[in-house]
Amino acid sequence: MTPPDRIIPFVKASACGNDFLIVDGLYVPADIAGFSKRLCDRHYGVGADGVEWLFPAQDADIRARLFNADGSEAEISGNGTRCVAAYLCSEQTAEPASAEGKEIFAIRTGAGIRICTLTSRSESRYEFEIAMGEPRVGDEFPVKLAFGEARGIPVSMGNPHYVVFVQEYAPGWQAEAAEISRHHDFKYGMNVELVIARDKSNVEARFFERGVGETQSSGTGSCASAVAAISAKRAQSPVQVHAPGGTQTVRWENQVFLRGPAELICRGEFFI
Repeated sequence: MTPPDRIIPFVKASACGNDFLIVDGLYVPADIAGFSKRLCDRHYGVGADGVEWLFPAQDADIRARLFNADGSEAEISGNGTRCVAAYLCSEQTAEPASAEGKEIFAIRTGAGIRICTLTSRSESRYEFEIAMGEPRVGDEFPVKLAFGEARGIPVSMGNPHYVVFVQEYAPGWQAEAAEISRHHDFKYGMNVELVIARDKSNVEARFFERGVGETQSSGTGSCASAVAAISAKRAQSPVQVHAPGGTQTVRWENQVFLRGPAELICRGEFFI
């Protein structure tokens, strides 16, 4: 069936305030980057931190391509992947594994396949634990800024993160995080986390994501924050990562497991 050329249906979902539009790849336009930017615009579009475009996959339930609010493509979003899993669960696109329906979804991302296991659901709200793979943690190093320097721990969760431990959040921290994110030392940009280690089981985090800016939450950012805290002996697994949008739980047992909610917000049609 040929899709309408002036209407594109979407589902909007949110994971701890980190919101995404989910669109069938059947409707992908020639300029996927520019169109994703239009969709994400909070004044002239639908409004979101990113768009997850869904395509068939031979080795997974679905393949998801993530485009940020500025139109740039990202390897993966932990929260976005969880939103995709919630969408798949609501649609039950695959053969059910039990009478209650399929509870495990394999999603191919730009960082590889991620396995999402449903842990609970209530109407349009779902909770999943995602196997996020093995992190790569580097040694702490400084970055020179216009007015001083920042010291952070690099962590890769399939996408790049720079975790800076702080005592408190200074007014205007977003400007410093933006400077770090765009720093010339980071050729492909950087996701930045400012983290306060409250105790061995709890950290508080603020996120400035490459291609988006400040976000209410971040899945891979929560993983990176917890991994950096554990690596620096500021915390022990499992770690509760508290953010303005909500709390996620991170376990690090060889690979990292991320648990948190995802909620389907609405369905709609975007007029081209």
